Amino acid sequence: MKPVKFDYTVPAALMAVPALLAGQERVSKVVSGGQSLGAMLNLRLVQPDVLLDISGLADLKLIQETRDAWVIGACITHANIEDGCIAGKVGEVLASIARGIAYRAVRNRGTIGGSLAHADPSADWLCTLMALNTTIRLVSQAGARTLALEKFVTGAYEVDLAEDELIESVTIPKLSETQYWGYSKICRKTGEFAHAMAAVMRDTAKGNTRLVLGATERSPLVIVESDDALFESRDRFRADVIERALSAHGVIDPIGNQIRVAACQRALKKSFGVATR
Repeated sequence: MKPVKFDYTVPAALMAVPALLAGQERVSKVVSGGQSLGAMLNLRLVQPDVLLDISGLADLKLIQETRDAWVIGACITHANIEDGCIAGKVGEVLASIARGIAYRAVRNRGTIGGSLAHADPSADWLCTLMALNTTIRLVSQAGARTLALEKFVTGAYEVDLAEDELIESVTIPKLSETQYWGYSKICRKTGEFAHAMAAVMRDTAKGNTRLVLGATERSPLVIVESDDALFESRDRFRADVIERALSAHGVIDPIGNQIRVAACQRALKKSFGVATR
């Protein structure tokens, strides 16, 4: 199957995009890497009248380091991150995740903003960036707004994005010497979407842990608890706490949840193996 006929437009500037998205009868879709949208077009799951290609906009390819955070433009590719475009502890974590996304050909074109806008529950960036307490900046004709990533993602393939909004950047707080990172995903073969994934960020100074479970067929589940409440032992989570949280989140498949708990335990063990130094 091939896409329906559509027009193709290359906006000259970032703030030209919101105006093109709104106030017209035609259905417009933003495209950058197109690694998800391309397949959806071919299957005719989406049938836009016009594609707005934002891949050449310099404002969406900026990377800025501030005192406390990294600001990453929406059109930074997975390959850019894999190749070390971000320094320090955050860069180490993000590069390790990028290397596990699909295949290099996909990583060369796929973008961090496109992944978040698509909001696939099995995508690595959703789970990872929520665990890193990321915020997302959206721009529209009315201006800009910023919100926590877990508030932006409202469900599987569903996001809080107005008709004339697009993602400009994400902001990731820098990691301290007392924060430790672990990540695990369970899939049948390399490059395939995961059946279970978990990201763990432990802060030993504060005595708490931020645990995020993806691949739940819903928005990722975020658990923020004190270590006393969440840990059975130094290197093992309380499975009953995780299972109750999954159930409250509407994820009730017992076999699937056993796999998800296993992913959490693996991620925790990895956090002891490699500190975010």
